[in-house]
Amino acid sequence: MGLRFRKSFKLAPGIRMNFSGSDASWTIGPRGASTGIGKRGTYPDAGIPEAGLSAKDRLGATDRKRTTAYANMPITIGVDDDGEVYFRDEYGNSLAENLVSQAKKQQGDAIRNILQKKCNEINTQIESLGEIHIDTPGCNSAPQYHPKEFPAPAPNKPVPKKSGVMGMLFKSWREQVERENVEQERQFGEACKEWQAAKHRFEEADAHRKNRIETGIYSDVDAMKKFLEENLQSIIWPRETIVATEIVGDGKKVLVDVDLPAMEDMPGKSAAMPQRGYKLSAKEMSAAQMQRLYMRHVHGIGFRIVGEIFSALPNAGEVVLSAYSRRSDHSTGQMADAYLYSVRVERDLWSRLVFDNLQSLNIVEALTQFDLRRNMTEAGVFEPIEPFGLNMREN
Repeated sequence: MGLRFRKSFKLAPGIRMNFSGSDASWTIGPRGASTGIGKRGTYPDAGIPEAGLSAKDRLGATDRKRTTAYANMPITIGVDDDGEVYFRDEYGNSLAENLVSQAKKQQGDAIRNILQKKCNEINTQIESLGEIHIDTPGCNSAPQYHPKEFPAPAPNKPVPKKSGVMGMLFKSWREQVERENVEQERQFGEACKEWQAAKHRFEEADAHRKNRIETGIYSDVDAMKKFLEENLQSIIWPRETIVATEIVGDGKKVLVDVDLPAMEDMPGKSAAMPQRGYKLSAKEMSAAQMQRLYMRHVHGIGFRIVGEIFSALPNAGEVVLSAYSRRSDHSTGQMADAYLYSVRVERDLWSRLVFDNLQSLNIVEALTQFDLRRNMTEAGVFEPIEPFGLNMREN
């Protein structure tokens, strides 16, 4: 995950918002990530490590026609980007067709299990786009500092080489071994210095983190901003999401602008198991299914960010979040940023949510209990709205 900082960003047509010097903008989530199947889809590599081929020489066959014996030959079986099963040997090379046929005969059930597992994984990833809000933290307890261990182990001290009998017989041999030992010690000393310096930087950064959590987030706006950034960056976001924030009123109010994905960025197909053969097929999602998924996804993003802010910043009593997306302007046909919803949430109301039962929450309707601006049909079609943020400090 990378960070991108901006001083300002486009909003609705003809409107431009410039935050003060305390603003920050971050990109969270994997860049260019996608979920779905087809040439642009992604299938994590998997296989059957224990899978193997077994074959025997055919009795009576001539040397030219005799088959090679593949006793317990290891093979990797996985699913490629087109949803088709591939077969590779232990060196990563594609198997010959006769060996593929042999593998299908011997490992048919295991191969179909892999396909089913991949089918389930892909569809679970698609469904998870509408469930981003489920892991939203509560806001009734203050953040706690937990020390971190420096992850890199200390360099191992080298074992000096011995010149042995050759050193006793030849002075030049003994001197060469001594030079090598001296060089090993020198490299070990350099490695120790680098390790100690890295460990010091790590401990220094962790001390700053401790100070941010125990003191800074209650009084220092820069510390609030840094801690909020760390929290948002630690989340595994399914899409690259640009979040711009401004903390005002000594941390009592947080203003947020979120760049949502467009409807066209959502997956349009799910995975389906084949009736025959060894290739996943693409099942078209209906327009209604895509719209429902999009509704849940964009509302879940806003819900999760509001929750992360209240959880990370104990002094924040209000969050104003406005979410926009790039879409075609009906009047001009040109692409422009349009706000889909804008919500103003007070901590007292937010804290009444039951955070250990968010899976039962209707995320599309969850924000309606707060001060919400949204123009959306029951089918999930959004019309642009005027956000709270045109003069945020006065709202």
